[in-house]
Amino acid sequence: MPGYSYPLGDAVKRARDRLGLTQGEVADAIGKDARTVLNIENYKGNPKMEVLYPLIRALHIDAREIFNPELQRDTPAIWKLRTLVEDCSEEEAEAITEVLQAFLKAVRENRKVDI
Repeated sequence: MPGYSYPLGDAVKRARDRLGLTQGEVADAIGKDARTVLNIENYKGNPKMEVLYPLIRALHIDAREIFNPELQRDTPAIWKLRTLVEDCSEEEAEAITEVLQAFLKAVRENRKVDI
């Protein structure tokens, strides 16, 4: 089994569970058979781009979960934050970036004082 099968299968299963979807519902959403999703989740699938692309999009998977699993920080809070940011316009993202940078700076400086 190729090493990339594990991050892909794990990411698909996590995302499907998070969205409350069955393998059949995911398969319907991407126009494939449920066995395709089952095989991917069981690390037996080696999907072509024509399956992988719609699968990642349908499940809102951050491709870094698959291609850079060592960077994975898939906690509920991080996922929710990522989802909110992805729904922003460019103008909203710029405003949020400034606010978030100021907030993080204040929190991190406060943390240093407490230590």
